[in-house]
Amino acid sequence: MNKNRYALITVDTEALPNRASSDHAKHLMWGEYEEGTAGIREICSLGDEVGAKHVFFVDMCGAYAYREEVKEVVSWLDKAGQDVQLHAHPNYLPKSFWQKHKFKPSRAGMNEYDDARSEFIITHFARELSSITGKKLRAFRAGSFRWNAGTIRALAKAGIPLSFNNSMCALRLGHCLHSLPTNMTYAWSNGVIEAPVTERHILPRIGRDLWARLQYPESRFLRYRPRWRSFLPFSVDRAQPLLVYLLHSWSLLYWDKNGHGAYVDDRHIEGYRKLLKRISRDYDIITTAELLDLIACGKMPLTHTEDLAKAELPKGKA
Repeated sequence: MNKNRYALITVDTEALPNRASSDHAKHLMWGEYEEGTAGIREICSLGDEVGAKHVFFVDMCGAYAYREEVKEVVSWLDKAGQDVQLHAHPNYLPKSFWQKHKFKPSRAGMNEYDDARSEFIITHFARELSSITGKKLRAFRAGSFRWNAGTIRALAKAGIPLSFNNSMCALRLGHCLHSLPTNMTYAWSNGVIEAPVTERHILPRIGRDLWARLQYPESRFLRYRPRWRSFLPFSVDRAQPLLVYLLHSWSLLYWDKNGHGAYVDDRHIEGYRKLLKRISRDYDIITTAELLDLIACGKMPLTHTEDLAKAELPKGKA
């Protein structure tokens, strides 16, 4: 690594019930359809072309009815040398799951959880994920960036050092209680390190702030451009020292009239190939382990320590 600029390309790997009519893991993770395939295998293959590994945040909750298939996804990604970390959409867990573990059933997101429920979800599914890979987890991202201070405390108790949850987009949507307008790593007051998803503030319009997220397919409000075009509006500054890019396991697919994932053609695959080539020319694409190493040796300094109390769930809201 010699560019002194670093990128983590994160892939929320999920198969939520409303995004497919059936075979959710097959369609939304593997991307397999009769017409063609565009899923995690293709994402990994494109990364291999530029010598990059992706950070796959695998949701162990949203496709709970397909959990054995999700475990196969985790095993395949791990054997392929990818960086497999934890994602969670626990609002989709069935009533029977909560009852089995002595919790009152809930459809709420983690931004509404008390500490006990947050700690249980992270500990339970981190243990399940680690039992497949044989590796200790390093990072967590909450589903839809729904989190609160209890989430961060739960990470510390589970020994997970990295949070990938800071998002001004999520704050504006009411999915979290606190986020910072920064794209740089910082520490929470309990020692957990935050790696914000890369976002940019778009000028206020119609009386409200608009934030755009660096993602693929690329938003018309924020794009990663070649160096010679990165000065243009709605683009990422090429001098930005850290990028945290967001994809999903279904990002190479399209959406049909029912809002379900569908394979149409390879245009998103080719577009992502070109994007990866641009990023790899400007940035060293790293894993969560490499990020921790960079922080430890001082090459990725933390900007400050943020008081966790600012993300505290108000009393009586759990």
